[in-house]
Amino acid sequence: MPRRIVGPEIEGLIQLLSKLPGMGPRSARRAVLHLIKNRARLLDPLANAIDDVRRSVTQCSVCGNIDTSDPCSICADHGRDRSIICVVEEVSDLWALERAGATTGLYHVLGGVMSAIEGIGPDDLSIDDLIHRCADSSVREVILAVNATVDGQTTAYYITERLRGLDVTVTRLAHGVPVGGELDYLDDGTLAAAIKSRRTF
Repeated sequence: MPRRIVGPEIEGLIQLLSKLPGMGPRSARRAVLHLIKNRARLLDPLANAIDDVRRSVTQCSVCGNIDTSDPCSICADHGRDRSIICVVEEVSDLWALERAGATTGLYHVLGGVMSAIEGIGPDDLSIDDLIHRCADSSVREVILAVNATVDGQTTAYYITERLRGLDVTVTRLAHGVPVGGELDYLDDGTLAAAIKSRRTF
């Protein structure tokens, strides 16, 4: 049995940090040591910030985004184009699109994708809420910004079928060669999608 080097409080913090994405035990130990060495500049402000987030974070009842207000700052922004809803799998996807300034419309977070293997069906996602938003508002376009996986495409197809009959145009993200990408380094699926999505130059 290995000897304990630090107290249980420090060890507990290391174990918690090691569970974060991209952080293993070694990275967590380095991070904790750095925080402790810089207690006044980093550790105390971080502890306060985490406590503030813990007390104030909430999920937007309209789109599913994570924010400190409900509705979230995006849904509450009357400058957004309310005729467009961009559908994403997770909040991280919403944040990525927003950082890129990809759309001025609103969003809808599904909370995942349909997956037969994992037993996730339509009722486990916020698809019904999306349909209600499209039926009860001035929405004219739904952008399906789901990942180009089998489960993502299955979910996109299901949503498209559910929206059939409503006065809504359904679009999806283009799939193909990324900006700066070299053909030799791309996988076959990406190349095939790029050819199918070709357009006039």
